[in-house]
Amino acid sequence: MKKNDTAGASITPNFTRSIAGAMILSDKRILEEIDNGTIIIEPFRRECLGTNSYDVHLGKHLAMYRDQVLDAKLHNEVVAFEIPKEGFILQPNTLYLGVTLEYTETHLHVPFLEGKSSTGRLGIDIHATAGKGDVGFCNTWTLEISCTQPVKVYAGMPIGQLIYFVVEGEIETFYNTKDNAKYNVPSTRPVESMMWKNVF
Repeated sequence: MKKNDTAGASITPNFTRSIAGAMILSDKRILEEIDNGTIIIEPFRRECLGTNSYDVHLGKHLAMYRDQVLDAKLHNEVVAFEIPKEGFILQPNTLYLGVTLEYTETHLHVPFLEGKSSTGRLGIDIHATAGKGDVGFCNTWTLEISCTQPVKVYAGMPIGQLIYFVVEGEIETFYNTKDNAKYNVPSTRPVESMMWKNVF
C-alpha cells in the first residue's frame, strides 16, 4: 500500500487556501486532491467517481461475532470467512462485519462513508453509527452490515460511497498519529469493536 510522504501533520495550513470555500468535494476536486496526494484510493477506478463521491465495493471477507450476547467491556471475538463466488445470503437480525475492497487515506478532509441508494433499496444498511472517518484515517473501512430481509451479496459489488468534507480550522492531531487510535493497523479483513480498550 502506498504511503504518502506529505501525510498528517506535515501538510501546512496554507494548503487549504484553494478549498476554503467548499463544503463537499466535487469530482474534479477529488481528482485534484488525489493528484496532490491528500486523498489516496487503492485501487482507484475512474468510472467509480461520481459527481461528488467515490463508489467503494464489498471486499471478500465477512465476519460474525462468536457469541450471541456481546459485552462492551470484553473483547468480543469474531469468526471471519470469505464470500463464495456464488454469493452469500445475509439474514435479518444478524450483524455482519464487512470490509471495503478499497484502501483509503485522507490527509486533509473529513471522509464520510454512506450507503448507495441501490444498496438501500435492497434493504441493506452498511453502518450502524460509524459513517464518519477522521482526518488522517488510513485503512480499509469496516462495515456494520444489517438487512431487513434475506438478500444475497457478492464480493466486489458496489456497497457504498465516500464523500469528503472540508475541515474548518487547523488540525492539532491527525488520526494516524494518535497513540490511542484503535483502528490504525491496516487490515484487509473486518475489524471487530475495540470498545473494550476504553476505560469506563
